[in-house]
Amino acid sequence: MPIYFKAAVRKYLDKAINLLLSQSDLQMKNSPQVKINQRMLFNFYRYSISQGRPFPLPDTGFRVFSQFEEDGILLYIFAAIGMEYKTFIDVGSGDGINSNCANFAVNFGWRGLFIDGNPANIAKGKKYYSGNPDTVLFPPTFVQAFIQRENINELIRDHGFSGGVDLLSIDIDGNDYWIWDALNVIEPRVVIIETHVEFGMNSIVVPYDKDYSYPGRHPDYHGASPVAMEKLARKKGYRLVGANNYGFNTIYIKNGVGEDVLPAVPVESVFRHPRNQERQKLFEPIKDWEYIHV
Repeated sequence: MPIYFKAAVRKYLDKAINLLLSQSDLQMKNSPQVKINQRMLFNFYRYSISQGRPFPLPDTGFRVFSQFEEDGILLYIFAAIGMEYKTFIDVGSGDGINSNCANFAVNFGWRGLFIDGNPANIAKGKKYYSGNPDTVLFPPTFVQAFIQRENINELIRDHGFSGGVDLLSIDIDGNDYWIWDALNVIEPRVVIIETHVEFGMNSIVVPYDKDYSYPGRHPDYHGASPVAMEKLARKKGYRLVGANNYGFNTIYIKNGVGEDVLPAVPVESVFRHPRNQERQKLFEPIKDWEYIHV
């Protein structure tokens, strides 16, 4: 068999295997057992909390659709505070499948809005949700747009969302801080937003650039430190309650909601993972660049 033919066959087989693994993974996420187990866990959490036995938030994480253990953490949070609106907004959603909001759409019947700038992501997400038996009759809304602070409120309002929502997720690898700062058309009860642990305990934000796209001038020169993001949260009426294991996806709850079960935690707590000691060394080459101190 010619070498070029063997290479072509190998390439085809690799592609087919990856496709099968991807389909198998999605089938597992969509299985009735995943849904049943999560609903049982949700009700167990609610009962335990009602009996005065809450769980430490870092111990509740697991992954179904989220990139890391955000699905489990968010499930516990909504067991504690309730699902009031059953709605989400995901800004910088990618395809809406590997998302902090997908688990609620598929396994808990939430409606929501996915916004992303990549048309291929939008097409993939639409195909998945329109073919999923749990969402086929009322799939989430997908919007393809380059996200800026100048258009974020209009994008959300023009697609049918305003006022109270349960969950806002922001992950755009750049202007995350400035997008949340500009948002006023919705009042999320919970916000999960990416911060830049590489900046350490410095209270800094990279200046806003409405045309920014990752990686920009430098792959680590973007975003806001956890300290700066926590200050913005307090200004907007939210408290830091935790983060994912690595600390960069920080989670905030609106003041007055669930404070007895989920009190504020110090910013230092998001740096607990040993990975962050290495990550902060990446700040050294860009420490003298332009920042806004907040």
